[in-house]
Amino acid sequence: MAEVIRMPLLSDTMKEGVIAEWHKKVGDKVKADDVIADVETDKATMEVMPYVDGTLLYIGVEKGKGVPVNGIMAIIGKEGEDYSALLKDDAAKPAAAAEAPKEEAQKADAPKQEAPKAEAPKTEAAPQQQAAPAAAPQAAAPAPETPAETDERLKASPLAKKLAEEKGIDLQQVKGSGDNGRIIKRDVDSFTPAAAAPAPQKAAAQVMQFAPVGQEGHTDKPLSQMRKIIAQRLAESKFSAPHFYLRMTVKMDNAMEARKAINAVSPVKVSFNDLIIKACAMALRQHPDVNSSWMGDFIRANNHIHVGTAVAVEDGLIVPVIKFADQKSLSQIAQEASTLIDKARNKKLQPPEFTGNTFTISNLGMMDIDEFTAIINPPDACILAVGKIEPTPVVENNEVVVRNLLKLTLSCDHRVVDGAVGSRFLQTLKAHLENPVTMLV
Repeated sequence: MAEVIRMPLLSDTMKEGVIAEWHKKVGDKVKADDVIADVETDKATMEVMPYVDGTLLYIGVEKGKGVPVNGIMAIIGKEGEDYSALLKDDAAKPAAAAEAPKEEAQKADAPKQEAPKAEAPKTEAAPQQQAAPAAAPQAAAPAPETPAETDERLKASPLAKKLAEEKGIDLQQVKGSGDNGRIIKRDVDSFTPAAAAPAPQKAAAQVMQFAPVGQEGHTDKPLSQMRKIIAQRLAESKFSAPHFYLRMTVKMDNAMEARKAINAVSPVKVSFNDLIIKACAMALRQHPDVNSSWMGDFIRANNHIHVGTAVAVEDGLIVPVIKFADQKSLSQIAQEASTLIDKARNKKLQPPEFTGNTFTISNLGMMDIDEFTAIINPPDACILAVGKIEPTPVVENNEVVVRNLLKLTLSCDHRVVDGAVGSRFLQTLKAHLENPVTMLV
């Protein structure tokens, strides 16, 4: 019997997935562990496997179109098998749900109106039943053309081209493992060039798109899945969670000296962001109320500490998560953070790597930002915004001296965290950063 392949839930915020690439076409033989499609979610681009053997009978949507979670992606079965009943059943579910409230309304009407309304479903049912079988061949018709996105010189999928551009890989050097030598995503992922060509300068290309002097113009860009979810979740957070903000300035001179000493012996380079992750994790251990979540009708106090770090990617932001950050050394945090950030920028993060955060850090110091306020990342109760370290004259013991200052801003959900609680957390965080040896105790 034919099997329906539905769009899986690939992230906790996913509502639909966009088909980035079809690796199979209608009529192809498919094995359970074959990758049939690459799906772009709000977090990353992921591979989808059917987990059944058979022939690909039907493709639900063409490349670039979205499929809602649990919607039909494809149908796999025996060659020549009739699958129209599966499409009818799937189409009938939302139709039945829509008819239910109508029938209830009809029952509430006067008896005089019941007789003519009883015939309405009969007149409507016929065209619906005729349309369902007809839709199947129409939807399946363009599917065989889906993989034919090659040119005479180079055969590569759009996703492979995009990844190669981001990584600065010359596709002429990559050997394709797809049909007819086509280069696909896994070929780019596994490619290790001796000397990769530099990535094209996107900024220059964007400048060339500006309209000539004195001429108006604009470009409309479709929203990516990631940008849609960012807009939805942050709007919900900003307008539903009562934010308030606490600011504190930290002297980073001791942290700078400690970092030099740490990197002299550490197997991996420890960044200031790694120091801040560790310091936050230690402070969260002492102030568990900050490590909590608003759950609607109760507050969840998390007994574990998972620190997320916002990472800018092409389509927006993603938050890789350092799990059990309070239990890890600085070098472990640095190694894991580096790996996760690289995966995030190459769209390789898996759901367990970007979910489960109990606290989030957003660091724009490397972008030369002095200070800023961040919107809380649900379900967290707080997010820490980190600016740059700036040499600044300060007064100490009636003398003017230069200290390296860092400005921190803690955004708090007032439903969970009060001002005094957030302030005590910042005091502890400041103490750890100004005297890093306390993080080693």
